[in-house]
Amino acid sequence: MKIFSYTTCIREHHLDGFGHVNNATYLELFEEARWEVITQGGYSWNDVQKERKGPVILELSVQFKKELLVREKIRIETQCVSYERVVAELEQKIFNEANELCTVARFKFALFDMEKRKLLKPTERWLKALGL
Repeated sequence: MKIFSYTTCIREHHLDGFGHVNNATYLELFEEARWEVITQGGYSWNDVQKERKGPVILELSVQFKKELLVREKIRIETQCVSYERVVAELEQKIFNEANELCTVARFKFALFDMEKRKLLKPTERWLKALGL
């Protein structure tokens, strides 16, 4: 399964009072990377709004392994590791400038119908956007 790469930089507003990246900010960084994956795969925010179908997170776990530093360039790797019936599992990893693994997150997610308020079987277009 395809691995997507997204690079960004840790900014001052990402830090908490301890000078660490705030734990909630990690989720924002991961979300940025996920939107890049599906947008580059042909499933944009505009498509989600127009079709009223888009990704929804069902479960997550995060392991913080190494501190990220302010103004450090990071790389987020994103890979869909499984898709069973309606629920998929995605793994995202953050690497620092020294290519050290800093954070690992696993997400369970699905394609969600915003009108019917239910999970959907993945469409071919959705699978393509995920690199499957």
